[in-house]
Amino acid sequence: MKKITLSIDGMTCSACSNGLEKYLNKQEGILNATVNLVLSTASITYDEKKVTKTNLDTFIKKAGFQSLGEFKEMKVEKKNKKEKILLLFFTILALFFLYISMGPMLHIKMIPFFDMHAHPKNYVSILLILTLFFLFYGRDILKNGYKNLIHKTPNMDTLVGIGVLTSFFYSLYNLYLFFQGNSAMLMHLYFESSAIVLYFVKLGRVIDYYSKDKTKRAIQKLVEITPDIAYVKRGKTIEKVTLDEIKKGDILVCSAGEKIAVDGEIVKGNAHFDESFITGESKPIFKEKGQKVIAGSLNYDGYLEYQAEKIGKESTISEIVRFVIEASNTKAPISKIADKVSGIFVPIVLILAFVTFLVSIFLGKGIDASLITFVTILVVACPCSLGLATPLAIVVSEGVCASHGILIKKSEILEIAQKTTTVVFDKTGTLTYGTLKIAHIKNFGHRKNDEILTYVGSLEGKTTHPIGKAFVEYLENKKIKPFEVQEFQNKAGYGIMGKVKNHTLIVGNAKLLQKYKIKNTYQQEEQELLQEKNSILYVVIDQKIEALIGVNDIVRKESKELIDALHKKGIRTIMLTGDHEQTAMQIANFLHIEEVYASVLPKEKEKLIQKLKEEGQFVLMCGDGINDSIALTSADIGLSISSGVDVAMDVADVLLTNNDLKSILQLFLISKRTMRVIKQNLFWAFFYNSLMLPIAMGLLTPIGITINPMLASLAMVFSSLTVVLNTLKLRRIKNGRIS
Repeated sequence: MKKITLSIDGMTCSACSNGLEKYLNKQEGILNATVNLVLSTASITYDEKKVTKTNLDTFIKKAGFQSLGEFKEMKVEKKNKKEKILLLFFTILALFFLYISMGPMLHIKMIPFFDMHAHPKNYVSILLILTLFFLFYGRDILKNGYKNLIHKTPNMDTLVGIGVLTSFFYSLYNLYLFFQGNSAMLMHLYFESSAIVLYFVKLGRVIDYYSKDKTKRAIQKLVEITPDIAYVKRGKTIEKVTLDEIKKGDILVCSAGEKIAVDGEIVKGNAHFDESFITGESKPIFKEKGQKVIAGSLNYDGYLEYQAEKIGKESTISEIVRFVIEASNTKAPISKIADKVSGIFVPIVLILAFVTFLVSIFLGKGIDASLITFVTILVVACPCSLGLATPLAIVVSEGVCASHGILIKKSEILEIAQKTTTVVFDKTGTLTYGTLKIAHIKNFGHRKNDEILTYVGSLEGKTTHPIGKAFVEYLENKKIKPFEVQEFQNKAGYGIMGKVKNHTLIVGNAKLLQKYKIKNTYQQEEQELLQEKNSILYVVIDQKIEALIGVNDIVRKESKELIDALHKKGIRTIMLTGDHEQTAMQIANFLHIEEVYASVLPKEKEKLIQKLKEEGQFVLMCGDGINDSIALTSADIGLSISSGVDVAMDVADVLLTNNDLKSILQLFLISKRTMRVIKQNLFWAFFYNSLMLPIAMGLLTPIGITINPMLASLAMVFSSLTVVLNTLKLRRIKNGRIS
């Protein structure tokens, strides 16, 4: 089994994408195919023993489209100057066409040379010439319409093509009769309908192009974050290279004002970095030797050398782009509504148009009026807005999520996240930071905190104990050089001691004070720290207690705010941890989590998730470790933070690149807003067709409401524009609200 994403050319509406998707899924060897109209891609899972990439290209060609090869990167095609000039030219030409053909009806003063009464032959000749211009301009629409009709996948272009060509050839026949001497045929020419309908459809395509282009550009910005060139250190020389020339293990240099070229690890130097494009954190982040750097992050103020670790498709940016594209190529359940409607809508409209035409003839309305009705129905029913309603909203929302540090791997998450009734949290590494930190320091002496911690860190650096690592990391983060230690001793069960700067330093628990007969007058302070489940360290310098330090796995600063916010929303919260019950309850009580399951194994976590689902709960599981991977998979939504292990991140449906748990609230908000916009879009699309089709069929003619092909094509443009503008509201979501 193999999966590939191909770029597709020739899709113009939901009937196109839906028809291609159905066609591909019918082919032997293709296990699943999903077509994305907005990004013009097809994500195909196939049996490589039965199907080759060449076969896939052939299938796509037979369906009436063209495969542009494997999707490698987001390419945003820029409308060149020639195309813009062409659109402007035909806009002017369309206005001129309307002036000539409709001027007399509107009592506008006409130029004598073009006047239909003064110079009828000039008038009809210029109408024909102008129409041929517009037929050439819209030749892609006519070609695609014919092609899709032949392949039994009629689409919007098919409707327009049939309507335009019917109107054109009927007018051409009447023009022939006019030149044969039948002057009455002058009033039965409908060239303007063919020309102006094509113009408005092309104008609508431009609007659709720019709306889709905005969503593509959001992804393209991620691709463009990384620089085009880098500087590799080779011996004593520094070479300027392209990103393709970089190999794993290369040592690269980055000076102030430059961007990191590939993911790597700093081997020399330090600097402040802007990583807001990944983390959402606007403040500069300080990094030094041994720490990781991300491709695209901006070096504010230092020189450093770093070793290349992840290049090309392995880089963080490439992973993000891949997630966004793959999510865009999955379909939310609600999109199936539009797909089903689009799949049967075009054939129904074709039948409806022909039936209405025949009924109109039968009722004696004449071929002219019947033809106008026929063309109007075909034009007004084009399902453009219906095709854009769901995919455009999904892609825009995914871009919004990415900008907030939320990576969505499946688009259905945007639909189902708002249904969440229960959020289950792992404790260590999720609600807490997962590593021991210096939580509190009670200073009883004259020395400053940093000096005391330097003494302790220097001594703890001689141990391998987890508590010792907390102090070592503190010194490294503060860029404090440890003092020299002499006569180091490890007193098992008590603590450690040694000589630091000619001072006798003792660090350990209360038993150590008793052992060395040091008077302890700080039992109350010790109890205060113990109540918060801290590991306690007394710091004794020259037989005097200088400080009391609490070391703990610190609760994430945003955890409490998140839990309180979830409770206000009526969402149930549960802690699920393999840790001891006493420790788990302490954290749970602090966070106001009432349901706690402690000392549970990975399989037991999964069983609890399944039990919650059987109770009718919609479960979001938030975890970061290997032991969470089964639970993440079994939950309705699995969410992991980017500081978690690779397994957890791989199986999760949502990844928080900013490591901020409050982004869960943002996900719920975006999900809710997205569904609201999609429903609004579908309403307007269905409402438009429900309203316009009866008018186009002439059912409201008795009360004076009518429409012609030109107005129908203009209404079609406004329908798509309504959907686009309504969708773009999603881009205004900022910091948990609509800006």
